Amino acid sequence: MNANNRIIIVGGNAAGPAAAAKAKRQNPHAEIIMFEAGEFISTGTCELPYLLKGDIKNYQDIVFFDPEKFLKEKGVKVYINHRVESIDRRKKIIKVKNLQDGSVVEEKYTKLVLATGSKAKTIPILSGNLTNLFNLKSVSDYLKIKKYIEGKSLNNVLIIGAGYIGLETAEAFVNLGAKVTILEKAELPLPLVDDELQRLVLETLNKNGVEFIGGTDAEFITENDRIKHVKIEGRIKEYDLYLSSIGFEPNNSLAIGAQLEIGKFGGLKVDNKMRTSDPNIYAAGDNVEIVNKVTGKKDYIPLATYAHQQGHTAGANAAGGNERTRPIVHNAAVKIFDKAVCTIGLSSKQAADHLYKFESVSKVVRNLVGVMPESEKVFGKIIYEKDSKLILGASFIGQCEVIGFGNIISLMIKNKIKAEELASVDYNYTPPLSPFINLLSVLGRNIK
Repeated sequence: MNANNRIIIVGGNAAGPAAAAKAKRQNPHAEIIMFEAGEFISTGTCELPYLLKGDIKNYQDIVFFDPEKFLKEKGVKVYINHRVESIDRRKKIIKVKNLQDGSVVEEKYTKLVLATGSKAKTIPILSGNLTNLFNLKSVSDYLKIKKYIEGKSLNNVLIIGAGYIGLETAEAFVNLGAKVTILEKAELPLPLVDDELQRLVLETLNKNGVEFIGGTDAEFITENDRIKHVKIEGRIKEYDLYLSSIGFEPNNSLAIGAQLEIGKFGGLKVDNKMRTSDPNIYAAGDNVEIVNKVTGKKDYIPLATYAHQQGHTAGANAAGGNERTRPIVHNAAVKIFDKAVCTIGLSSKQAADHLYKFESVSKVVRNLVGVMPESEKVFGKIIYEKDSKLILGASFIGQCEVIGFGNIISLMIKNKIKAEELASVDYNYTPPLSPFINLLSVLGRNIK
């Protein structure tokens, strides 16, 4: 055991395994250890709604490594069901509790990587252990839901929150035969996106039989260890299952206890090498704040792809490397029944909050030529700075083509290509797969 070259990773989901594997590749002689408080490591959390829906048949298909496989293939020792309780930065020691037998041990480190991720936000009045209230953030959450609904008649489900997970999970429960209601404090679903997109998402929900109740609070009545009913707009309603989907926040109690610097969003402050305020401690994933490429300011964007990239950088540098991260363009997509939604950069609301002088164009066109039977309408909107014509953000709803639109816009933002250049791109065309005039070209012409 090389005590002078010992890297410990805390957290085993997206950023943690990436950091651990990269650290071992960077320095094969280092001892790399990873601790995970839960039962699973290296899981596909974005796939959970599709596991619940039944598109993915077995939860083990989204558990990509177990400790034995990770040790064999990556050379990293992994301990599951082990929670890191505290960090002594002066002595460079962590205390780790074995959650199975309750024992506590101390482990020395040379470098530490915090990949503790995010946690589901809780509804304050529903903070207890209620047997019919669930989250869907981990494989363990899925297994609890699966166990609860087995052998039961699932007639009515209430989803609290109309963000990405709430909307994806609505489709899953509809597929399981339930009548689904979504409750949202904002007037429309996906509160952070532009109004036009919100209304099209609401139209999609209504078309698929999902009841949406927005712009209102609810009163939850609990009895013993469960939610008995909920009072919404004066009406009392009962549901078989309640799903809380009101967002995520950085899971940083360990870092706060160690007095590491925290940003305004609750995420760890890190530099472009993923170093925290302690030069011997790195961090990556949903527990850190990053630089937003559009605004140039710190932001909180908890997405698995970014967590994985950050994990690589943190792991490499903890093992003696010299890698750097770049500012991030927010580029996210979600499937809502038969529609795909993609949002990039800033929304109009966010652009206004950052005091940009901006304009926007939006269009609805066909995704294929009209004579093709699969041809459907696709909506697109681009927000751009008034003087520079640089793109600040965009949003689309349609079919799979919107994913490609999002990637093109992300590339343009990152490379500071003016919005009007969309009109000069040579887009491909074939009747069964693409339109004669691309939506991006139409938007570019309107900007030009």
